[in-house]
Amino acid sequence: MSDSPQIGVRAYDPADWPALWSMLEPVFRAGETYAVSRDISEQEAHRMWVELPRAVRVAVDETGTLLGTYYLKANQAGPGDHVANCGYIVSSSARGLGVAGGMCEHSLGLARELGFTAMQYNLVVATNQVAVRLWQKHGFTIQGTLPGAFRHPEQGPVDAHVMYRLL
Repeated sequence: MSDSPQIGVRAYDPADWPALWSMLEPVFRAGETYAVSRDISEQEAHRMWVELPRAVRVAVDETGTLLGTYYLKANQAGPGDHVANCGYIVSSSARGLGVAGGMCEHSLGLARELGFTAMQYNLVVATNQVAVRLWQKHGFTIQGTLPGAFRHPEQGPVDAHVMYRLL
């Protein structure tokens, strides 16, 4: 990853699951950025993050500690399967270190390698301004804003963006 040479991205290994779940669970429970039930079970989360996507990657430091993760899948089936979709989560202890940006760069390369021609984020919560700015920095544009499309646990209904870029 260009911003942090000590951080690498590798394929998910089943032995990563306990550390991965400890990263995913607080984000899902908070309910502020993912359209996932706040009481999602570990088994359901595993299916969603590991089993269904086409690829799962983890960001690690030089000691092998997991710092973040992303999944990559087709955004739609059939005639829409040339557009990729990704989800990213960074460990709370690694935020601000360039992990999300590095994973975004990596996922764009992997998407190209897998034959995708574009990437779309379907529901970027507008209150997550750090993510909105980061995705824009990596070439994504807001294609539309869905008024009140996300029920934020503290702020109530907030807008969500559809973001897109060609590969």
